[in-house]
Amino acid sequence: MTIPSFSLGSFSIAGSLPFAGMVRDGKVIALTGLGGEALKGSILDSLDRWDRALPELQEAARRWAAGDPGLAALAVPLEALRVHAPLLPRQIFATGANYRKHVIDLVMGDPDMRFAEMEEARTDEERRQAAERMMDERAGNSQPYCFNKLPTSLSGPFDPLSISEGTAKIDWECELAVVIGKPARHVRAADASLYIAGYAIANDVTARDLVFRRDVKSLGTDWLSAKSQPGFTPFGPFLVPAQFVDPGNLRICLSVNGRTMQDEQTGDMLISIDRQIEYLSARVQLLPGDIICTGSPAGNGSHHGIFLKPGDEMVATITGLGEQRTTCIAAA
Repeated sequence: MTIPSFSLGSFSIAGSLPFAGMVRDGKVIALTGLGGEALKGSILDSLDRWDRALPELQEAARRWAAGDPGLAALAVPLEALRVHAPLLPRQIFATGANYRKHVIDLVMGDPDMRFAEMEEARTDEERRQAAERMMDERAGNSQPYCFNKLPTSLSGPFDPLSISEGTAKIDWECELAVVIGKPARHVRAADASLYIAGYAIANDVTARDLVFRRDVKSLGTDWLSAKSQPGFTPFGPFLVPAQFVDPGNLRICLSVNGRTMQDEQTGDMLISIDRQIEYLSARVQLLPGDIICTGSPAGNGSHHGIFLKPGDEMVATITGLGEQRTTCIAAA
């Protein structure tokens, strides 16, 4: 039986506490109104019992699509609600340097990021060719480069982004986010899809001038300063269940002030989502609701030579996952 598509989110109205809801055709029904025993509490609560919650959600979507009058009476227009981040995760992980063109652009533009294999190249074209060879090798053989972001960096899909005076190079990275649906430890890549509850949009905002510690270069990257500041992970608007998403064939777009900056397909990803889950679960315990930001495609501000400032507006979209709209404001 075909299951009608739906997504999940967290909403509030007139200053109420946020509530979990199912979204279909521009309308929202609170999960508590759907009648399922596993659909009580937040989206994270449902993810904690995803094996039971998902069938209940599917049945509710079928009834709603079939015109169940009781459910229809509970539906509220989406535009009447405030949209929050779909869930508050326990852990956020991110995979860096995971889109072929993006990494090539980065290493061409920043000498600090160049591979040793590029040092003997004499021209930019030779350096680019060396970088391309490295990326092709990485796609087949390398492990992902993963790091943590603090959950306190999470913000809603329409919340403002505060621009601090402590950095001059705030950059964007629109990414496909994976949401884990059950505890995962030592998962094989071949089985990784069984642990994915769904997908969402994430923007891995980065302070480029804080990525590398200039005072202690031997220590390398400083992801805490560069990526975990409050508001540096706009997330949502919705969590779309995995059954409705083809993660290898999605278009990722981000514009700033109406100018398209990122426009790429997830097919340019170097290391697959399955391999990322295998790598992470071999090292840490993944939990329901954990977010994995799977890498940014080309077109970041560092490539364009443009960085965010107060008054700028970012609009981020991924096929079938909705739209984020983030306005930059000056820090108070």
